[in-house]
Amino acid sequence: MLGKILGGLGFAAAVAALCVFAMPSYRQGERSVAGRMAPDFALEVNGKSMHLSDFRGQVVLLDFWASWCAPCVEETASLVALQRDISQRGGTVLGVSMDDDPSAYQKFLKDHDVNFPTYLDKTKSIPGTYGTSMYPEAYLIDRDGRISRKVVGPQDWTRPEMTSSLDALLPTKGT
Repeated sequence: MLGKILGGLGFAAAVAALCVFAMPSYRQGERSVAGRMAPDFALEVNGKSMHLSDFRGQVVLLDFWASWCAPCVEETASLVALQRDISQRGGTVLGVSMDDDPSAYQKFLKDHDVNFPTYLDKTKSIPGTYGTSMYPEAYLIDRDGRISRKVVGPQDWTRPEMTSSLDALLPTKGT
């Protein structure tokens, strides 16, 4: 009897461990990135050369995505809504696309009425500096350029669970 109980507990523990390791937010051996300076990189937005550091003083949601990524497509409408909300309060969504086809990238921006700055990373080098290997993945960066939070997987960026992290870094509406 004791053997069956211990066996059942062992099986339950193994299933629980597998569930934790299968979660997209779990990364084996990855230390928290919260508090680290966001790696700077060069980009071009609307024909203008700039750097991530040019956004200092703003809260930035840095989002790695691609038009061929179904979960990325799924979260686009909520990123557009988020941009409308935070742009008035000193924040911005900054998209970095991993698309291979510039015309597919441009078509996606137009079809989805993307209202936030985006950059097509043709070299695919920027995600590696952040340790990103799956899309979508986002980094919440505070006004000083420090990473406040890393978010793996598609999100509804209009849900209170997501906006609360941004609200903590941004002035409230109407102030």
